[in-house]
Amino acid sequence: MEPNLYHGNLYWPNTLEHISSYPSLTEDIVCDVLIVGGGMSGAISAYILSHEDLNIVVADKRKIAHGSSSANTGLLQYSNDMMLHEFAKSIGEEEAVRFYRLCFEAMEDLKGLASSLKEDVQFKSRKSLYYASTQQDAAKLQTEYNMLKKHGFPVEYLHEKDIKERFGFSKPAAILTDGDAEVNPQKFVMQLMKEAASQENVQVFEQTEMKELGFSDGYWHFTSDKGATIRAKKVIYSTGYEAALHTNKLGAELNRSFAIATTPIDSYPGWEDRSLIWETKRPYFYMRTTYDGRIVAGGLDEDPMEAPADPAIIQKYGEKLLARIKEHYPDYEIEVDYAYGATFGESVDGRPFIGRHPSKDGVFYCLGYGGNGTVYSMFGAKMIREIIIHGQHPDENLVAPDRPIKESESN
Repeated sequence: MEPNLYHGNLYWPNTLEHISSYPSLTEDIVCDVLIVGGGMSGAISAYILSHEDLNIVVADKRKIAHGSSSANTGLLQYSNDMMLHEFAKSIGEEEAVRFYRLCFEAMEDLKGLASSLKEDVQFKSRKSLYYASTQQDAAKLQTEYNMLKKHGFPVEYLHEKDIKERFGFSKPAAILTDGDAEVNPQKFVMQLMKEAASQENVQVFEQTEMKELGFSDGYWHFTSDKGATIRAKKVIYSTGYEAALHTNKLGAELNRSFAIATTPIDSYPGWEDRSLIWETKRPYFYMRTTYDGRIVAGGLDEDPMEAPADPAIIQKYGEKLLARIKEHYPDYEIEVDYAYGATFGESVDGRPFIGRHPSKDGVFYCLGYGGNGTVYSMFGAKMIREIIIHGQHPDENLVAPDRPIKESESN
């Protein structure tokens, strides 16, 4: 039996006024590109490819945007779970900077994408405060600041007194990066898919589970759980953390994470510009604000991959996350309103799996493993589009599913 992706009381579904519905696939169909999975990667891919002269089919075994997208906390950052200088040790400075540049450009693309949509997806540009959890980590942040500054990324170094003055709590050091954002991830996915599906060349099917049968006569053949068949010239697997059948081969691991949304408050005294906040400790704690005055916080990652089903466990972790918020802002009058646990995936080397299948011509992965999943989905969709239309992308080797995987030197 496959694991549930989450348990508990999710916040984002309660922000939706209308949920689009799509049919299940019941008739045989032929297309240029089949996208398997209708979450963040699938929706961005469908939207980008909808502008090409291609017939696109999207199939998701759930309702669209109701897998991991509904449990995503919506922090969008170009900085990675692994710092730039750590990547430089692992893969060399030039490639590390190229990878960070992909992330930074994807942030710009996400802003453009969100602003082009017909409905508000609660996208808001934000800075990110990344603070040293301990005095020992301050030196690492100084090294990271120097590396980011050297390569032209927008970053500021904050000493302890600066953090106290601008954010109201004390930490040994921090870097403040510009160019990040927050979003309502479920609204974002649903609106992207809605606008893609409005194009004549895109068809979207939900509650349709696909099984790959093999390749013949120029097409990849699939059958649905309803007995219909799809023949597709190209295939994009955007199945997120449910690509578990691939994870051992790819070099990834699944664990679980927890998140809460608090009761609303009217203002956030001391919290400069409502910046995204996260820390150097691993597993790390992070928090952001929402359009309706809540704080979304997450972290406490653990090894078990199955999201915990016991409400008492979820409540316990929810209270731990609330206590972490209160460490920073003890005067905020907040309680836990929503709490949940969710499956979370990350790669061993800190990079996503995007691009060509190692042995199947015309089959691609767009798997945004890691804390920057939405950012990875954005540049992944563009990268795969380039490969489909023009045959290659200059940076595809950085995130290729068959790249040699080695543990980070920083771990």
